[in-house]
Amino acid sequence: MRQLSQIYLLLLLLTGLQGCSTIGYYGQAVGGHLSLMLRGQPVESVARDPQTDPELKRKLSVAQSARTFANDVLQLPVGKAFTKYVELDQPWVVVNLVAVPEFSLDPHQWCYPVVGCQAYRGYFNLERARKEQARFNAQDYDTFIGAVTAYSTLGWFNDPLHTGFTSLPDDRMVALMFHELAHQVVYIKEDTAFNESFATAVELEGLRIWLEQQASEAGFDRALQRLEHRNRTLDLVNGTSAQLRQLYQQQQVLAADVLRGRKATLLEELALAYARLSEDYPEPGPFGTPPVHLNNANLALFQQYNQHVPAFRQLLRDHHYDFGRFYDSVKTLSRATPEAREQQLSALSQRFVEHL
Repeated sequence: MRQLSQIYLLLLLLTGLQGCSTIGYYGQAVGGHLSLMLRGQPVESVARDPQTDPELKRKLSVAQSARTFANDVLQLPVGKAFTKYVELDQPWVVVNLVAVPEFSLDPHQWCYPVVGCQAYRGYFNLERARKEQARFNAQDYDTFIGAVTAYSTLGWFNDPLHTGFTSLPDDRMVALMFHELAHQVVYIKEDTAFNESFATAVELEGLRIWLEQQASEAGFDRALQRLEHRNRTLDLVNGTSAQLRQLYQQQQVLAADVLRGRKATLLEELALAYARLSEDYPEPGPFGTPPVHLNNANLALFQQYNQHVPAFRQLLRDHHYDFGRFYDSVKTLSRATPEAREQQLSALSQRFVEHL
């Protein structure tokens, strides 16, 4: 009843917004999440059902162990999250649209009640996302639609476990649970890079400790490989992004066709470098299996999720992996001005790199 009351209040809020497209967007968002919640079955009931596939039962058992670990060891606000299970009709729960101007790496911001502005917009309906994408494409934006395995409601609702989680390998399922729970610890309006980098750092360090306790050497090796692949990809992306930013600063002196040509060359070189890098790893990297086509939107989204991860990992290291004290420091950092926050994160990142 508490969740239904929250949805009712949210619907009342949305009716006060101006613009049919805005109301239509929030209608699909609320309707999609409501449908997800109403389809949920208690995990315990699914696990006890003799008709439940044995592999799903095993997955649910692993997930519940990870949920307990998140509460007891990582000190995450678990509450009643992941106590219900939902069978999805597709491998993703929502899709996110990212839109970035043709000659920029600063993504368009969508602003929402409660959570503020974000560098992406989520849709339960793929066709709605494509319609919005076409609107940005017509304005010469670079766009990207990515499938999202899970999302967090920041503690407003009891987020369910679903097939987006259970279809993943055990280690990736557990890591994703930690990531989504971390969003409930701290969330800054209008700072996607802070929010996602923090959650990614909790995911990485939480998974490391989880796998150590499980004595899963194979899982830990895979996690280390994914992390190395992601870090080396980030180095490539940062290098290309620096070159693109320099290029885009010349909009007043270079013709648009010249800018497009040089931009295309840089992005093609990045795609080739990523393909060469991916040859060294058995699993697909952050951009998927080569060949890949990259644009401003791909780069902006990837940096949003990874920009400050080294800083948060260093901060956790400074607190000797005491997650409670770490969260307190992160909350203090979240209250700083954007400029001061950026300065502190940069200093932490530099220390992390120096100690590698």
